[in-house]
Formats: sequence, C-alpha cells, structure tokens
Amino acid sequence: MSEPTTSSHCCHHEPAATETFIDPVCGMTVKPDGPHHFVHDDVTYRFCCAGCKSKFAADPLTFLHKSTEPKAPQDQAETFIDPVCGMTVKPDGPHHFVHDDVTYRFCCAGCKNKFAADPLTFLHKSTEPKAPSAPAETFIDPVCGMTVKPDGPHHFVHDDVTYRFCCAGCKNKFAADPLAFLHKSTEPKAPPSAEERARRYICPMCPEVESLGPAACPKCGMALEPANVAEVTIKTEWICPMHPEVLSAEPGNCPDCGMALEARSVSLEEDNPELRDMTRRFVVAAVLSAPLVALVMLDMLPSRPVSQLLPAGSRGMLELVLALPVCTWAAWPFFQRAVQSVKHKSPNMFTLIGLGVVVAFGFSVVATLAPSLFPSSFHAHDGTVAVYFEAAATIVTLVLLGQVLELRARAQTSSALKALLGLAAPSARRVDADGGERDVSLAQVRVGDTLRVRPGEKVPVDGQVLEGESRVDESMISGEPTPVLKRPGDAVVGATLNGKGTLLMKAERVGADTLLARIVALVSEAQRSRANVQRLADVVSAYFVPTVVASAVLTFVLWSVFGPAPAMAYALINAVAVLIIACPCALGLATPMSIMVASGRGASMGVLFKNAEAIERLGNVTTLVLDKTGTLTEGHPELVAVQSTPDTNETTVLQLAASVERGSEHPLAAAILRAAEGKGVSLETAEKFEAIPGKGVRAELGPRRVILGNHELMTDAGVDLGVFAKQARELREQARTVVFLAVDGALQGLLAVADPIKATTPEALRTLRDEGLEIVMLTGDDEATARSVAKELGIADYVAGVLPDAKETHVKALQAKGRVVAMAGDGINDAPALARADVGIAMGTGTDVAMESADITLVKGDLRGILRARRLSRRTMRNIRQNLFFAFAYNSLGVPVAAGVLYPFFGVLLSPMLAAAAMSLSSVSVISNALRLRSVQL
Repeated sequence: MSEPTTSSHCCHHEPAATETFIDPVCGMTVKPDGPHHFVHDDVTYRFCCAGCKSKFAADPLTFLHKSTEPKAPQDQAETFIDPVCGMTVKPDGPHHFVHDDVTYRFCCAGCKNKFAADPLTFLHKSTEPKAPSAPAETFIDPVCGMTVKPDGPHHFVHDDVTYRFCCAGCKNKFAADPLAFLHKSTEPKAPPSAEERARRYICPMCPEVESLGPAACPKCGMALEPANVAEVTIKTEWICPMHPEVLSAEPGNCPDCGMALEARSVSLEEDNPELRDMTRRFVVAAVLSAPLVALVMLDMLPSRPVSQLLPAGSRGMLELVLALPVCTWAAWPFFQRAVQSVKHKSPNMFTLIGLGVVVAFGFSVVATLAPSLFPSSFHAHDGTVAVYFEAAATIVTLVLLGQVLELRARAQTSSALKALLGLAAPSARRVDADGGERDVSLAQVRVGDTLRVRPGEKVPVDGQVLEGESRVDESMISGEPTPVLKRPGDAVVGATLNGKGTLLMKAERVGADTLLARIVALVSEAQRSRANVQRLADVVSAYFVPTVVASAVLTFVLWSVFGPAPAMAYALINAVAVLIIACPCALGLATPMSIMVASGRGASMGVLFKNAEAIERLGNVTTLVLDKTGTLTEGHPELVAVQSTPDTNETTVLQLAASVERGSEHPLAAAILRAAEGKGVSLETAEKFEAIPGKGVRAELGPRRVILGNHELMTDAGVDLGVFAKQARELREQARTVVFLAVDGALQGLLAVADPIKATTPEALRTLRDEGLEIVMLTGDDEATARSVAKELGIADYVAGVLPDAKETHVKALQAKGRVVAMAGDGINDAPALARADVGIAMGTGTDVAMESADITLVKGDLRGILRARRLSRRTMRNIRQNLFFAFAYNSLGVPVAAGVLYPFFGVLLSPMLAAAAMSLSSVSVISNALRLRSVQL
C-alpha cells in the first residue's frame, strides 16, 4: 500500500493526521471529502471508487475482520482477505499474524510486516476510519520528491523542522539554500494535485515505489516509468522537476534553479531521458572498449605482437587509461543503484553488476600499479599478474547495451496506449450562439458546447447528435470495422471517425471524462497491477542475489584451492562470471511485461481489464452468468403496445405511466417516456416517487395514487388484473415485458415493451458454449418472457423473476458448487453480483457503477468481446509461464556454467564478457516474448 505523499517542494516533519483515510477494500488513501462513503455500525468508511464501495457494502465484515476469526469469502472458508492489500489468501498460506487473539493471513511477508507495524491502520477499529498513523512511515525528500524512511541517515534541521533526504547530495543542495526548495512554506502541502499525480513515476516491477520525477527504483534498480503514461492531453506544458510552480509554454531552463524544464505530460513524441543517458554512456564505453578487446585478441596470436611492441608495464597502463572512463563514468549509474540496493536492503541485478565490475577493475588497477603486493599464486609463469581491464570494460559496455535494448523494448509495451493517444482529435469546430464557427483546442471545449463535425473529421468529444446524419467508424472502441449510422439523438464518442455526412453535436463529456480518456486511464492502471502468478517470482527474487553472491564466494574458494596455476586468477575471473551472468531482472519482468502488452491488446479490441488478476482469472472461468436487459438485448426497449380498460383510454394510460416514470432511470421508463414524447403527450408532476427494485414504481399525481409495475407488484398492492391477465401472458410469450398501471387500487391498463436481442448475441453465445462455458441467464422478467428469450438464444439454464439482491445469491450458490463464475451485466442492480463473481464483466453501454464494480468492461457491450478476452487471458498466462520458465532455466543453467562445472569434463570456461552479454540479453528476451502478444491471433 503506497503511503500518502506531499508535494516535491514541501516536506514537513509530521503530516496532518486527518488529511486522508484508508479504503478498507483496496488499502488506497482517500480524501475525507471524496464522494464514495458508506455507514456501517455508525462508522463512516470512505472509498476510492464506487466499485470498492459496492464490494464493502455487500459484505463489510469480510474487509473489517470484526468476527472472532477472519471471514472467508462466500462463507466457504476457502480463502481469507489480506487486510493490507485486499487480496484473497488461502488458509494454509505461510504468512499470518495474531492480533487481539485473531489470526490474520497475508499474501506475502511485506503485507504481514506492514500490518504488524500498525494493525489498527488496516482494521479500522476506531469510531472513525483511522488516518495514517503519526509519525508517518515515509517522508518526502524536498529536493527530488522521492519517498524517504524516517530512519534514513540523511537529515537536516531548518527552522526547528527536520527534513529527510534520499542521499547526501540532496541534503547538501537543501542545506545550501532551503528556501529554494521550501518556497517559504511552513505548512505541509495537501496530497498531490491531478497535475502532480500526472508527473508520478513508478517502477514496473515494484508498483509501490513512486517518485515525482525520473529516477531509479531503490529496490530493483530499474528506471522508473511515468505512472500516467497515457494521459490524454493536447497542450504540452513544461515544468521544473524541483519547482512545480514554474510553468512554461515552451522548453527552457528554470529561473529558480537553472535545471532544464521537463514535459508535464507524456506525448506521442515523448523523450526518454533514461534511454538518452544510457545510449550516450554506451557509445563512449563501446568506443573505448573496442581497442581494449583488440589488444587482448591480437596478443592471442602466436607472434604476440602487442607484447613485443609494449612492455608489460606500459601495456597495463594503456589498458588502465582506456578502461578508467568506462569503469567509472559510464558505469556510474550501476554503482549508484548498487549502493541504493544495499542501503534499502533490496539486492538486485545492479548489486551483482556493481560488485563484479568493482572486483575485476579494482583487482586490475592494483595488479598494474603494485603487482608486488600479490602472492606468488597470483603470478603467471612469466612473473606477471593477469589484469582484466578488457573484461570489466566489456561487462559495462554489454550491460549498457542491454539497458538500451531493454528500455526500447519496454517502450513498445505501451504502443497500444500511444496508439490510443494518437486517436484524439487535434481540435474542435465550435458553433457560437450567434451562428459563427471557429476552430478551438479541445482544452477550450466545455460541456454543452455545440460542435460541428465535418466529413472525414474525428468526433472531438463525447456527446449527442443534434442535427445531420452520417456513418461513424467506431472501430477504435469496438474493434468492429463496420461504420455505425448516427442520427439526431444518437450518442457519439470522441476520437471516432465521421464518414461523408455532416453532424451537429452537443458536447456532454470533455477532457478526462471522455470514453477515450477513461479507457486510457483504465488500461494504464491495469498495466501497473500485479498478478498472483508473480508471487513465485517475488519469493525467488528475495533470495536470489544472496544465493548468487554465496555461489560466487564458493566458486572463488574452490578454484583457489583446486584450480590450475595461476589458481587465484582463475578463481577471481570465474567468481566475477558468476556474479555477472545472474539476472534477477528477467524474473521480475516475466509477468509485468506480459500484463502490460495484454492490457493494451485488450483495449485495442474494445476489452478493458481492470487489473492483472482479471486477466489471470478469466481463462479459468467455467460458468458465465448473464443479465438479460442491456446484456443479451440492446438495452433500448421500445413501447410496442398500450391497452386500457373501458372506462379510460390509451392516451391517458400512457400519460399517467410516463408521468410516474419520469423519476426513474430504468430502460423501461425511458421507452415509455420516448413514446409519450413522440405522441406529444403532456406530463404531470409526480410527488412521493418511490422505486421498488425488481417490481416497479409508485407515486402521487395530485390526489391520485398511481402504481406501475409487474404482476408481483400488483399482487402486493391487491390489484385484480382481471381480463388483462390472459393478454399479458400472450405478450410475454412473445418476449414482451409487460407492466400494469393501477390508480387508487384499480387497474387502468397495461403497457408492453420489447427489447430486441443484439445481433451479435446468438453468435457469441454459440461460440462460448463451443469453448466449454456453461451459460446461465438471470433476469427480473417473468417466467414467460425469460423462457421466450432463453429458447431463442438456446440457453438451457435460466432463472426468471430475480430481484436485484438475489442475483448475488445465485452467483454465490454457483461458486459453492465449485464453479468459477463470470457475471456480465450493465445496470446498477447488477453491481453486487459483479463484485461477488470471480470475474465481473460490465457492458460499456451501461452504468458507471456497473463498470466500476466489474473487473472487465466491454466498451461496446458486444458479448463477442468475452470470447476474445478469454482467449487473450489464456494466451497471456501461457506467455507468462514461458517467461518464468525461461528466466528460471536461464539462471539454473547459467550460474553453474559460469562457476566452471564443465571445466573438468570439457575444459570449458565462460568468460565474464560472454556472461555479461548473456545477462543483458536475458531481460530483452523476456520482453520480446511478451511483445508477441501484440500480434497473437484471437
């Protein structure tokens, strides 16, 4: 769980304790004025989104752990909830902690340690959700914005306030001029703004590590990447990384500190400073390493021309001069990251690289300048001590090459998001109130603006067609190439391509609220999440580096004792080879890279994964539960019949029904209102409106009490259906939904609504059944209507008359039978079932609540997307297993070979230079394998 942070330029010794709360579902920090909150046992809990709120509301005790034993999901005791991260945990897991005589279980040792440090932060046992405990676990370095632990060695007192720093360099900069970084502020700043969050950088392997600027991960040493890699923006502003208040419309230097300004947000032409720096260092290292390698290769010839031209001492000095810039300046980032890894007690690949280069280069320097210091066992037959400048320099060069290749390959994993960024329209043509038209940037478009979309132009923002008719290519959000006909009243989506007609539209969603922006944000977040399968790699990585160092020490000892002369030279070079060839980075990248590519690939097909777990679980689903309205059907029903009793008329029935339904958001209400509007029926004002979930509505129109709903609601109200009972049955057998109208307890008529089945639904269900999925339909419609739809679609298992709260119960019942359940729905009433299912699938054409409760969103509501997503899930997990196998196999074979196990049998030794090349290519190979998901056939 990430800790709350303050801005990069203001860091106080103790943040205010009431600024944020902890979401009890996901563990995220939440502001007290957020819109999502829920009251349980007279305590108000706050959430980061409606999805977490819905999950909590469905079963608070699962997340609060108020029982005497942690509660397992679905009352089956199969799994427990990690109170830190919200992950499900098996009861036999190794990580557990006892607090107040209750045993809590965790997904990993990290969560266990966080919980043990302060259980109440995660259990919320206070009368008000508890803010992060004081003093805070981390502080913000006011110079670079990195998070710093309170026990770090670098701190400085200014105005009786202690500031903490990530390194001595930042401390010294701050001490020289504190006000340049604090800007005379004496109060800690509020949590980061949207602009500051847009500049966050996080680690692709350690998502909890973040910074307000480019840096290296203090845990694994990898370069941090922009957290919001796919922020949809047209205007680019430039900002100082140390002074966030300094903004410029053009690149330049900061007037306060002189640092070069950086782009505020990622663009299609984004510059990667890490890649640029590594490329520059690689070029210099390659130029200087080439003559070093040439000297060694030439001296392997029988004539040994180098030894004849240069005495041993002069040759050693020449190699030292060539290797010095490579093993110091070019390798400096590796040494920095190696030191950071030791300071943070998180050894990684750079620990091994730094140690190997230092040993090889340091040994060679001493051997060149003071060979007499070495005992005879280090001397060759000619009395000289072997030096390894070429090995050290080549190691640095090849590792730099690997970094350059890796950074370029990692950039390709976001190609799908960059493609989405390129879809945004460059501008919009706004129609002013006086009829004038002018082109404006998207940043100037406001909700309610009238915009003209000319032939061949992109729709600028989400909205509704006011005038005109044209076909719009929506393949960017649906994956379907056939253009969709748009008429007045139809919705249009920003970034889709208009055809040959001209449309006049009203802007309804702009900026970050557009569908494109939400897609990009959702995919970006999914790419940063971690899958359960990553835990194996995490466990191995924790012990990997110490094991490799121990192997290197053992290799040195064995070669020094049993190796041929010069034994110590052989011992040293093989120990260095062991250090260099091992690459925990390949293990760490195996899962994240595949998840990143799969998330982007899914977005290009109109399938949005909320997190890595959704990708992982979908392939194991055995049962698919489907809502009817809006999922199997279009979700846009039309009124097809109105019947009245003899003492009234059809117009009056329609008027009363529409007047009552004006306060409802149900699709049936929309159909009745459209019909009334089409016939010009005037509506009355309803009072005391009440919606009865799954049954209907009731309200008062003046002195009259009006009820509109299904057969069950009429029975509850004691209304006799009389002659309409038979007519209603006949209509339901034709897949019509029937609602009855009663006034003051007397039946007045009925209305029949038809919701056509989506054209793609029969094909989608047929294919899903062929792939082994069991299909179940749940609907609130009566038995006759449900039976008619099920028969038409070939669904054998269906349940009719299901109230909203009962859908979740049905999902739990299926899970109790051992089935892995996916639930697809589109309405607010589907949210609890979506949250309960192993995989929740929301229709993008439905409500926002359903989308936030679900794990997967089908942008256009096409069920064929489930098939594509399931196939992608299976291919992704296969790809991850391939990556993990490659990483494990590579290290299992590489380390013994580097240690020299083949030497007694075949006389084969692995040069540290070859070890460096193999290590660098291992990570690149994992990423390249992940990139294959971009072109896999689904």
